[in-house]
Amino acid sequence: MALDQSFVGRSYPPTEPYEVGREKIREFAEAVGDPNPAYTDPEAAKALGHTDLIAPPTFVFAITFKAAGDVVADPQLGLDYSRVVHRDQKFAFSRPVRAGDRLTVTSTIVEIKSLAGNDVIDVRGDVHDEAGEHVVTAWTKLVARAAEEA
Repeated sequence: MALDQSFVGRSYPPTEPYEVGREKIREFAEAVGDPNPAYTDPEAAKALGHTDLIAPPTFVFAITFKAAGDVVADPQLGLDYSRVVHRDQKFAFSRPVRAGDRLTVTSTIVEIKSLAGNDVIDVRGDVHDEAGEHVVTAWTKLVARAAEEA
């Protein structure tokens, strides 16, 4: 069953603030194999003009994908998560994510379409810091595979 087009444009309440920690940044940089010293050494980050460690660009995925989960879990939307695969992800930064940031995400459904019986949903996650300044926007594309015929 196709998802309801009336959900396009629906925004969800901002998430609780996520505090970005130095160790989380270091762990993520290590996990993705990125040796950039701005991710692990506060002095190296400061030498590059940052106030503290900065996070690798894809670090924000963990925060925005969790927020997109609020959309997926909306019972009114009716998305069957057991059939969902992650198709695409992109980011547009106003500035890097920094250690000490307290970030919130507001998710908005920007598109719903049907392709070959599959539902495709695009969710935009606008990330702001504690002062309300825009940090990054993330776009997540999810595909709910069509149910198999019996």
